Amino acid sequence: MLSGAALLCAWRHCGRSLVDGVRLLSEVHSLARGRLSMDSESVGAPRAGLKSGETLITEGKADIIFPSANEVFYNPVQEFNRDLTCAVLTEFARQQLDAKGIRLEVPGEEEGAVSPSESEPGQDREAERSPDTPTGHCEEAQSRERERTARVGECCEEGLRILEGLAASGLRSIRFAKEVPGIRSVTANDFSARAVELIKRNVEHNEVQELVTPSHADASMLLYAARGKKDRYDVIDLDPYGSPAQFLDAAVQAVSEGGLLCVTCTDMAVMAGNSAETCYSKYGSISTKARFCHEMALRIILHSLDQRANCYQRYIQPLLCVSVDFYIRVFVRVFTSQAQVKNSASKQALVYNCVGCGTFHLQRMGKRITQGNHMKYSAAIGPPVGPSCEHCGQRHQLGGPLWAEPLHDLGFVERVLSGVSRNPKRFATSSRIQGVLSMATEELPDVPLYYTLDALSSTIHCNTPSLLQARSAFLHAGFRVSLSHACKNALKTDAPPSAVWDIMRCWEKKNPVKREKLSETSPAFHILSTEPTLQACFDIREDANPKSRKQHLKRFQENPEANWGPKARAKAGGGISVALEERRKQLQNKRKNRSEETKQLKSYPCKKLRQGTCVLGEECHYSHEQKKEGEEEEEDGGEKME
Repeated sequence: MLSGAALLCAWRHCGRSLVDGVRLLSEVHSLARGRLSMDSESVGAPRAGLKSGETLITEGKADIIFPSANEVFYNPVQEFNRDLTCAVLTEFARQQLDAKGIRLEVPGEEEGAVSPSESEPGQDREAERSPDTPTGHCEEAQSRERERTARVGECCEEGLRILEGLAASGLRSIRFAKEVPGIRSVTANDFSARAVELIKRNVEHNEVQELVTPSHADASMLLYAARGKKDRYDVIDLDPYGSPAQFLDAAVQAVSEGGLLCVTCTDMAVMAGNSAETCYSKYGSISTKARFCHEMALRIILHSLDQRANCYQRYIQPLLCVSVDFYIRVFVRVFTSQAQVKNSASKQALVYNCVGCGTFHLQRMGKRITQGNHMKYSAAIGPPVGPSCEHCGQRHQLGGPLWAEPLHDLGFVERVLSGVSRNPKRFATSSRIQGVLSMATEELPDVPLYYTLDALSSTIHCNTPSLLQARSAFLHAGFRVSLSHACKNALKTDAPPSAVWDIMRCWEKKNPVKREKLSETSPAFHILSTEPTLQACFDIREDANPKSRKQHLKRFQENPEANWGPKARAKAGGGISVALEERRKQLQNKRKNRSEETKQLKSYPCKKLRQGTCVLGEECHYSHEQKKEGEEEEEDGGEKME
């Protein structure tokens, strides 16, 4: 059924004649009755087109046929990812088509959703319209206005050409077609023949054949074939299982000038410091296992994108980059300019991270100086640290290069946030989108990486101050401070490390630790041995509480279901591999409901004793002490006596 806004829009385009309006309403009413009767007849009947073992998954406006076997990958937890992408694409399409004089019509949006550049001229034309104007001219003008309006589900000849390189079931592409206006075409590509077959069925099931075209090809080859300026895509979406590294080189070439590139990375173990050498081989950057690893992962992928784009005289401009759940998602625009590419070296930085206290320093890779109308480029001067940390005396780890510029375009993020706020029922995860985007707008744009309160307190072995107390202390000292969407207890601040530790020293004086128990080689001993030069004040300030926190917005993910993390990779024959099932048996619930196979694992020596075979058997928890032979004999004798 049509909404009230749609009826008013249709009535307006009919010339606002009472007779035409009544006729239109009667036709819509009859169609609605027919739709309701069809739905009522289908209640209790089996779904048409479903085969044995298949289910119908509804997400957004799309209904997806999905097999019960693990033949095509699907993770319901990433609904937030897909909702956020639809919201970003809507605003990007609005921005692109607004310059062409085309207005976007999003179902459910309030009247304020119309852009000022389009609403004001329309009001002027309405005021200038004379009552003597012939009806025919009025209808022609309204017809032209209707032609310059992009609607959901309709092909817009000047709209966006979208490519989803790894479409799997086609859910994301179908949602684009049914929820995002201003689209010219969507190509849903996948390398799996089984996935392409499922995409075709889902496209027909959702009746979006005019917009969505299934494609069976290697994503890299498809992208390389679209490098010509006339063949490039306005939007490229890459959401692979694991790393997108193998597709990035082709993607930065196949996206149009000023086009949008959307990339998801789910290989967080690699990007968060567990495998630094693997991270370098994939992204050309060394990851470090530090508290700021989730934001560092965002900056690593941005560095990789910009570096690959630079090879073709192109550069990136981040619009929105978020680290959520078990993955990161970046939205960047790609432009071509040989002059701007020269600035890329000064946008990258190395990071020196102290392994003792967690203090970090950034070193830019390049240096640029403005000299009148010219820009001079030179190598940066460094390093910014000595052989050991000046605060705790420990060594430094070197990470990077990474992107050191802002992660978000604040103007664009605010427009996306405004669009979601005006239409909260559009997405199932609208509340979380509003929370994450609100935090993104509050982050300090020119401060890379962050500290965490628990890590600062743990370093000096003291109690942890409250979030408001810590923020107030930085604000009282004259520094800027903000939270981060990537970590609950993060603090981004422009305060130098010396000021950060002075504030923690002042907090320790209010909550003293037992100095006699501190080792002379520990970071806490070195840090607390220095008197603070800055006297911190922990009185709560009104501006210490950010707006998103005051409004109790849903800023972080709550566990939606059991085992909600990354799912198993799709398998051609369906099902989950035997090796993965056996691995789960061995690694989960070791002490509960042991099978005969897992009991045999106790045949190896106890890890604690490292000699002989553990005599405790199933009761061994690897924390007991080895019994002496004499004690064992006494116990054996006592048992015999009894």
